[in-house]
Amino acid sequence: MNLVVNARDAMQGAGDIRVTTQNLRLRDPMVKDRAVVPLGDYVQVKVIDHGHGISPDKLHKIFEPFYTTKRPGEGTGLGLSTAYGIVKQTGGYIFADSELGKGTEFSLLFPRHIRTDEPVVAAEPVRREPVDGPATGVVLLVEDEAPVRAFASRALRLRGYSVLEADCAETALAMLEDPALHVDLFVTDVIMPGMDGPSWVRQAREARPDTKVVFISGYAEDAFSDSQPQVTNAIFLPKPFSLTTLTQTVQEQLAETLPAA
Repeated sequence: MNLVVNARDAMQGAGDIRVTTQNLRLRDPMVKDRAVVPLGDYVQVKVIDHGHGISPDKLHKIFEPFYTTKRPGEGTGLGLSTAYGIVKQTGGYIFADSELGKGTEFSLLFPRHIRTDEPVVAAEPVRREPVDGPATGVVLLVEDEAPVRAFASRALRLRGYSVLEADCAETALAMLEDPALHVDLFVTDVIMPGMDGPSWVRQAREARPDTKVVFISGYAEDAFSDSQPQVTNAIFLPKPFSLTTLTQTVQEQLAETLPAA
């Protein structure tokens, strides 16, 4: 769906989008875009448009979370990173070929599954029980992407939390200079222009050592680890996330902090 929506936008709503599938057998490993696809049987899916295309200097960035070639307000940059994550979770590969003025072709390779006649017993899914109790507390949300900040803020307010918003670490620290301002939890992006999430949280914790943290990022949890000490009483929430996942994560972090109603 994300690939087709992007194709539609690239053609400004006029043109043909082709989605093709075929079985593909690689007798030798395929090397493409710094990836090596092992030999074997695959199902190949292609999404092809004849839109404006993607320039070579931007093509290698398109799968990065929150990177977008669209104008401000037209996209969040989550579509292709979500597609990339889904493909990689299945053990597959995704590639993009594009030429300015001629269009873009996305190729997806999924390991082919050969069905057997043996009955498959589905494993019982692990269910996360929701945390009981009222959704109360003050959350400081720090996110530089306005659409993501609006999405997260609205979800938390609908759940019952009081939400303070900041578009960067520097703004958050300025807000926290007010000793009368009470905050129960920091929810912050990790990678932001200026000071990053862990750095500003460490600084804020000097005056507010007991404030818990939810770090959010489109990168893997270990992608932002560095030589600095780990932030305690913090958990990691990968982007993209659903409304339910965000509010449940916040509630779990606050459950041990807030007094019982």
